[in-house]
Amino acid sequence: MTQAQASTSPPSLEELQHWTWVLGRAQQMMLEHGFDQWSQATAGSSAAGLMDPTPMLRASADFWADTMTLWQRFLDPASAEPVTETPERAKDRRFRAPEWREDPVFDFLRQSYFLIADHLVKGVDALDGVEPRQKEQIRFATRGFIDAMSPTNFPATNPEVLKKIAETRGENLLKGLQNMMADLSKGQMTHTDTTAFEVGRNIATTPGKVVRRTPLYELIHYAPITKQVFETPLIIFPPWINRFYILDLTAEKSFIAWAVEQGLSVFVVSWKSADATMKDVIWDDYVELGQIDAIDTVRELLGVEGVHAIGYCVAGTTLAATLALLTARGQAERVTSATFFTAQVDFSQAGDLNLFVSDDQMNLIQSLSGEGYLDGRYMAATFNLLRGRDLIWNYVTNNYLLGQDYVPFDLLHWNADVTNLPAKWHRSYLTDLYRDNLLVTPGAVTVAGTPIDLTTVKTPSYIQAGREDHIAPAESVWKMTHHFAGPLKFVLAGSGHIAGVVNPPAAGKYQYWTNDSEVGSLEEFVAGATETKGSWWPDWIEWIAQTAPGKVAATGARIPGKGALAAIEDAPGSYVRTR
Repeated sequence: MTQAQASTSPPSLEELQHWTWVLGRAQQMMLEHGFDQWSQATAGSSAAGLMDPTPMLRASADFWADTMTLWQRFLDPASAEPVTETPERAKDRRFRAPEWREDPVFDFLRQSYFLIADHLVKGVDALDGVEPRQKEQIRFATRGFIDAMSPTNFPATNPEVLKKIAETRGENLLKGLQNMMADLSKGQMTHTDTTAFEVGRNIATTPGKVVRRTPLYELIHYAPITKQVFETPLIIFPPWINRFYILDLTAEKSFIAWAVEQGLSVFVVSWKSADATMKDVIWDDYVELGQIDAIDTVRELLGVEGVHAIGYCVAGTTLAATLALLTARGQAERVTSATFFTAQVDFSQAGDLNLFVSDDQMNLIQSLSGEGYLDGRYMAATFNLLRGRDLIWNYVTNNYLLGQDYVPFDLLHWNADVTNLPAKWHRSYLTDLYRDNLLVTPGAVTVAGTPIDLTTVKTPSYIQAGREDHIAPAESVWKMTHHFAGPLKFVLAGSGHIAGVVNPPAAGKYQYWTNDSEVGSLEEFVAGATETKGSWWPDWIEWIAQTAPGKVAATGARIPGKGALAAIEDAPGSYVRTR
């Protein structure tokens, strides 16, 4: 038959029997695993008689009932009740091709995939006698398996790929193979056109100078464009697991350029990507020799008592420790205000990243850190796994199966621009914070020999979380409000870990929520919150202006390289280019 004839032919009885067998065998495998877990958990236990296999048996019965309903629907579609899909399923981009609904065979494939996906997750929920953490690991692995086994990931079961094969006479597969081989050679999946962007050329172009370089960071001072600037300068600490220019992408998306336009004297720390010389670097160094050193450098350069400080993600966690350390030393005034972008201090609900701190994971990290640093590609792969459907399988289909050209996208270019991490620091960060959650226990963590206590921090703080953040869940970021003692403002932004932060006002995208009432939980915050359309950046700069309204002329040391620190080179500097 031709492709067109095949796509309109009804499924044969043999085909339906085959797919029913596939679904049944998958369910059987799931049940066998569940009963194995149950038997291991109860073996030799006095509670063995209390373990109830009924949920697993009920899951099996429900699965077969739903399978028979699906089979009957396709054997006799005229008599079947219409299928009601959830909004999430209806908008699933993997199945956007019309064949997934118009062709009986592909529609059967799609619905059978959703059916088994639902029951696989239900099967995990039905496991009894399994520790909660282990169940979460099984659930995460199951979701990953479900995404991997989507019929869209295989040429023979994806109508778009079959059509492309017919149109190109298979050349799409050759091009896709070329893309895959290139990715294998560099050990990293490609998401965007690697030639489209270059730091200093069309991203990270905000004018400025590098005014300090240490073995750990470069300090960039950006040129003012207003006649007057706020007297209190701003210093930004981006996460050292990524390049700083997430906050200085194209001119239209740059938070740094926007902050300069608002009249702030802006400084940014550009962290060095780790190499063998940084094998002994620990978290204390990022606090003492990184953040505090940079804060003092800016204070002395401009002759000010304090600075506004921003900490993004892990740099926000470290900024919290910095505030506690300065407070313990009687130097809290050195930071006038602190802003936290999607940062966590309490890791009890830190999301799926908590699943990557087992002993096996720690041993793997150690084995990959032979020269004292962890290759950034490992962390990139870990973050990709958290959103495997979007950041892995989407590109398997588009780039390997369909052989499509890579689309230029500045955000994905940044995402692939990985940095290496000091292994000793990284391991302690995962164990002390993610696994053991020591930071929120007063005195459990010391920095430079000083025990720190977050509850002593009274620095005015602006805490921003992303409603759909999968790296630092909003509920986890909210917990910061339970530990600081100072005046706090919590803002919940639309979107996630990146787009929720990098959302310029001119784009007119998303929204944010504020609530001035005293509430005890994120749920209460949301229930009484006021929604504002667009970016939260204007709300933040209004808060900054209220915190420290004084202005000075943008002259002298406010011009990069014109004060006590001579310019070393133009922004974005050298460290951001180090691979």
